[in-house]
Amino acid sequence: TSLVDAVKELVRRSKALQKEIVAETMNGENGAEKDFYRKNSRWSEGLLSAAKAVGLGSKLLMEAADRVVLGSGKLEEIMAATTDISASTAQLVIASRVKAREGSEAFELLRQASKVVSSSVGTVVATAKSFAIQLEEEDLNFSAMSAHQTKTLEMEAQVHLLKLESEVEIARTRLGRIRKNLYADYKEST
Repeated sequence: TSLVDAVKELVRRSKALQKEIVAETMNGENGAEKDFYRKNSRWSEGLLSAAKAVGLGSKLLMEAADRVVLGSGKLEEIMAATTDISASTAQLVIASRVKAREGSEAFELLRQASKVVSSSVGTVVATAKSFAIQLEEEDLNFSAMSAHQTKTLEMEAQVHLLKLESEVEIARTRLGRIRKNLYADYKEST
């Protein structure tokens, strides 16, 4: 798919920029690459982590989109995966910008590749939403329902919506605790 190709290009551009950064920073010294990564271990770990997260997020997005199209998945899975890909792509670009020289062509190509990833993610989301809406519309045929059936369906939908809103609040609180814990663990390890 175009998303997979876009992610491959993003990773390829990231590697090219990383090589440029190492070469420019170490001025071609022997063994300089190992020294660079040793001296900049946090930066290189962040860059690698972001690249892996983009790849994993893309894989999860494609799997979720397939499930939605087949009717066994939820649109929310796609939204969560896209949020993850967007954040990881931004992290990759920002981590790269930290060490890239001003006006670097390799950095500009990486930035363009990140835009292509974002566009491809949008295409996958739009396609999955379209299929989900199409499936939902096929399930609801209001012309065959009585006024009582329609009102009952409306009330059930309102109850379901209120339940979901409550679940969202609980999930946000849980996510906040998870992130707080991850941040605390990260601070302790550094």
